[in-house]
This record gives sequence, C-alpha cells and structure tokens, in this order.
Amino acid sequence: MKKIYFLLTCAVLSMSCSLGALSFGTAGTPTPQLPSTNTYTPRPTVTPVTPTVTFTLTPTQVGLKSPTPTQIITDTPVVSVTPLALITPNTGTPTLQMEGFLTVTVFGTEFYKSGQCQPGTIKITAQVSDPVNSDIVDLFVRFKSKREGTLGEWTRITMQTIGAGTFTHDLTPQEIKGFEIFRNTWVQYQLIASTSSAREIGRTAIFKESLAMVECILTPTPSLTITPTVLKP
Repeated sequence: MKKIYFLLTCAVLSMSCSLGALSFGTAGTPTPQLPSTNTYTPRPTVTPVTPTVTFTLTPTQVGLKSPTPTQIITDTPVVSVTPLALITPNTGTPTLQMEGFLTVTVFGTEFYKSGQCQPGTIKITAQVSDPVNSDIVDLFVRFKSKREGTLGEWTRITMQTIGAGTFTHDLTPQEIKGFEIFRNTWVQYQLIASTSSAREIGRTAIFKESLAMVECILTPTPSLTITPTVLKP
C-alpha cells in the first residue's frame, strides 16, 4: 500500500511540472492597451422633495339638512340715455344794476289812474349800501306807452328817509309828467343816491316793465225801477 501511494504522488508531481512548462512556453507578448478618451461626467444629484400634505378636518353635523339652493334672478336695469341735443341748458335771469343799493322793493305791480279805483298808489322802498354818506335818494319816474312805445318825461321825486339807510315814497299817477296824455301804460323808474353836496354815490338800472298804470273803467250798476200798483175800485 505504501508503494502505491508513493507512486501516485510521483505521478501527480510529474504531471504538474509538464503542465507548467507548457503554459510558460505558450505565453505571448501582451498587447498594449490604448488609454481611454472618454471623460467621466458625474451624474447630477437629484434631491427628492417630499410634499407636505395638510389635512383639514371638516366637521360633520349630524341631523342637519343641507338647504336647497334657491336660484336668484337679478333683473338687469335698463339705462335710458337722453341725447345731448334734447337737453335744454339753464339760462340765468340777468340781474339789474344795483350799485349803491342793497334792495329796491315795489309793493305791487299796477295801480289805477283814477282815484275811484283801488289801489291808487304804489309804495316804493329802497335801502342804500352806504347809509352814512347817502343823504338823498331821488326817484325818477316816467310813462311808456304799451302800444306805441312812446316815452314821457322824467319826473324827479325826493324820497323820505325813515332811518338806517332806508328811504320810501308812496307814488301816485297824478305826480308823474304826462298823466293827462297816457292811459294804459308802463311806469318806468330809477333810483339815484347822493351825498348832501349832490355827489352821486349810487345808481340803479332802469326798471322798464315791472309796474303798470291802468285806466279805471267803472261798470254801471243797474238800478231797480219800482212800478206802482194801481188799485181799481
């Protein structure tokens, strides 16, 4: 048995030597490898973002019915546009000149020529703006025919002062020049304020067609005729 083991060992060693000689004998010259031209590019790093989820709790009411939505119908208003051509601009009433005077008041719009009809006088009152220096206020009046436009002469009447810069006069048709000629006519008037030395410090415009003198026409009253009763026997 020992011989057999010894022979097997020698055989194995002999085979190993022969195989090593064969491998060294057949080894060729190694082929040089060319360096790689590819450049390594690192991949971008992606950082994942995790969204934050927020949960809102909606309470559930038990036993409450949801109301049925009611449709609301809104009427569209109709806009009416007025053309500019149809709009009438407001025209201001011109104001008469009142230099030196605060107010001029005429109590009435007409008076009668004859004394048998009333009113037979017109009261005119004026208040000056400078009561210290306005010592005299003169009223100038004249007739103007309504039909022909004929003008009468100016009549100057000095008004009476009642204090506090106020002057007044009760005008009658008989004191105006041309009273016998004019009948139904306009009575034009103008007021002038002056100092004691006759220096004018105020003048109004002419009031042309705001006061009228009217002819007085009396209507006869029918009289009763009494017929006597004759008694026959």
